[in-house]
Parts: sequence; structure tokens; C-alpha cells
Amino acid sequence: MKDTKSILLNAAKGAAMGIAEVIPGVSGGTIAFITGIYERLLNVIKSIGPELWHGFKQEGIKGAWKKLDGVFLSSLLGGMIVGIVIGVFLITYLLETYPLLVWSYFFGLIVVSALFVGREVKVWDGQKIFAIVLGGAVAYLITVGVPAPGNPALYYVFISGAIAVSALLLPGISGSFILLLMGMYSYVIPTVKEALKTFELDKLIILLTFGSGMLVGMVVFSRVLSWTFKNYHDLTLSVLTGFLIGSLNKIWPWQEVLQTITNDKGEQKIIFSKSVLPATFSGLENNFLYGNDPQILGCLLLMALGFLTVFGAEIMAKKLQAK
Repeated sequence: MKDTKSILLNAAKGAAMGIAEVIPGVSGGTIAFITGIYERLLNVIKSIGPELWHGFKQEGIKGAWKKLDGVFLSSLLGGMIVGIVIGVFLITYLLETYPLLVWSYFFGLIVVSALFVGREVKVWDGQKIFAIVLGGAVAYLITVGVPAPGNPALYYVFISGAIAVSALLLPGISGSFILLLMGMYSYVIPTVKEALKTFELDKLIILLTFGSGMLVGMVVFSRVLSWTFKNYHDLTLSVLTGFLIGSLNKIWPWQEVLQTITNDKGEQKIIFSKSVLPATFSGLENNFLYGNDPQILGCLLLMALGFLTVFGAEIMAKKLQAK
């Protein structure tokens, strides 16, 4: 019974991560941190490589399964698939229909998440405070970066995959947003989509190159993060807290649209915007993708709900672990 509950709980956490990955500006790494599986997930990813091969040589498939923390990983991935499907059909609809309210919910979620991550730092000093400021500054500068023109060369596609997946492992930084900044989102995503539809060789090569970059980035960066957690635990948590705080600029609900792209269905999507005050928001012209009603009361209520979600999740997790 306890194993079943653990599997279902991990699947639910995976579903939340999957939903997060569909939303530009929200990181699955943030959800992993909130739900208490961040370091365990890093260790699983880190095991992909020589450790996995060593386990397979010693005990065969059983050894490899053990090195991969198979039950945890399979339940998490299963949940992520469900979450991505839910995100694609439900969350994207809600973002298009009620953007301010949805972003307000995530804003509240990230604010309280930063508090929870910072709470894990055992000893505070000047060094940790500097680490928070540094992490916050880096994340903020990423959120205000102007999208680059991009580059279709295969080496740049590979680098884009490695950097994007590294960002996915960092709380507060969205991999899809990194692709936007690198000017690769509108190139890679449609190409990957076409590769899976048509299986054309040139598009499959781009898909494999991007996927290879993701694999290399994930394996290398997970080892870096695991090492920093092992040797500089509090300092690493301080930097990650800063990332969460700095990312709030991207999730701030009241945005002025500065740049859009048109997808293959003729729909306009926002790729660049800036945060404004609610009073400024209500007077904006040509902000058709968001509207001009600041919905202040609704936004504040959804921010509060984001707060309560994290507190509720922590209480529920403690109760399940106690059983």
C-alpha cells in the first residue's frame, strides 16, 4: 500500500512538472523543488552514463534499473506525459482565455516557492545573501533579454538543445524561454513537429542534433548541480532562491506585448513583453493578446491561491510520508 501511494504521489509530481514545461516562463525544475524531489531527480539523471553501464555489467537489467531508481523514474515520467497532455489542451486554453489570472496563480506559486527554497538554507551569512542577489540578477537579465536572430547551423542547434535542457533543471528558468532568447524557438519547435509528422531526412537530422544536445546538456549539467549540492549545499540553494526571485519579472501578470510571431495556424503568439503596473496596463494600446482590463481583484485572489497550493502540497506530502 505504501509503495502504491509513493508511486501515485511521484506520478502526481511528474504531472505537475509536465504541465509546467508547457508554459513558457515556468520551469519543471521549480515544481521538482517545491515537491521535494529535485536532488533525487538530479541523481537519477547523473546516473545515465558510466554508472548505468557499470550497474548493467554487474547485475544486468536489474542493476541498471536500480541505478536509474527505476520505480521513481518510471512513475515520474508517466505522470509527466499525462501532465504535458493536460497542459497542451487545458493550460494553453486557460492561458489564451484568462492570461492574467493564470499568470497571477503562477506568480503566487513562485513567490512562496522562493520562500520555501530559502528556508532550506541552514546558515545565513553575507556570502549567501550575495548568492541570492547574483542568482536574482542573472535570472532577471535573462527575462528582459531581447530575442536573438537565431542560427540554423547544426552546431548551434546542438548548443541550443544543451542550454535549453540545462535551463529546465534550474528552478525559475524556462527552457522554452531560453530557446526564444536564442532565436531558436520558432525554428526548432516547428521543425521537430514536421520531423515527427513527415520523417523527412533533413528535419530528422535537426531533431537528432537537438536531441543529442539535450542529452549531453542534461548529463553534464546534472553532474555539475549534484557536485555543487554535495560541496556547497547552502550556497547552491541561495543561488536557486535568487533564480526564483529574478524569474518573477517574466511571470508578472500585467505585461505590455512588444513582439509576436505568427504560427502555422495563423495565430499570433507573444515572444517578447515587458512588465508594467496595473494602472499602466489599463491604458495600453494594441495590447490585444492580453486586453486592457487589469482584473486586480481576481489576480490577487489567484496569487493567494498559488500561495495556498504550495502550503497545501507540503502538508499533504508530510501526511502521506507519515503513513
